[in-house]
Amino acid sequence: MTTKDKILDAALDLAMRKSWEGLRLHDVAAELQLGLNDVRACFREKEDISDAWFDRADAAMLQAGTRPGFADLLPRERLHRLIMAWLAVLSSHRRVTREMIYGKFEPGHVHYQFAGLLRVSRTVQWLREAAHCDAELPWRAFEETGLTAIYLATFFYWMRDESGNAARTSVFLDRMLGRAECLTRYFPGFSGPRAKADAPAPATPKT
Repeated sequence: MTTKDKILDAALDLAMRKSWEGLRLHDVAAELQLGLNDVRACFREKEDISDAWFDRADAAMLQAGTRPGFADLLPRERLHRLIMAWLAVLSSHRRVTREMIYGKFEPGHVHYQFAGLLRVSRTVQWLREAAHCDAELPWRAFEETGLTAIYLATFFYWMRDESGNAARTSVFLDRMLGRAECLTRYFPGFSGPRAKADAPAPATPKT
């Protein structure tokens, strides 16, 4: 495990004992018996730790897209599996994750809010790549907007979901993806994620 990972894990554990707002980087350094300069070498500020936390979720999402049989799933199933894999990483520190997000909306944190928008966009772009979304302009813009709305709605639903293994979130996401799937049928030329490879056409019987 790298020093950066150790700092991230220690920060999350300390925030679980206190709160994200109450977390101080000198406490993280003391917990790991490091100097503040060691922490600064990995994270310029506390907000960078939350970015690293979401980077870890992004990495797990992309890893889920490499599992055997993933490419054979239906588009809706691929997106569902990827988003749930992203949320699964965050589930061990759900309360802290929620506090990270709410902290970005505090007055005076406009720079964090702008960075948060870029963060969402980046995650959605990797989601599209992992799901093999191939739509091109102008349909790509609709695809990105739709996926962003589904991703954010699911994320905020999950933050308050106390069901085991986020079962209610899974149902909610499946319903959202189902509605999006129905809508795409009304837009000729919209490809969305690549569907399963077409099965070979049956051989024509000989007469």
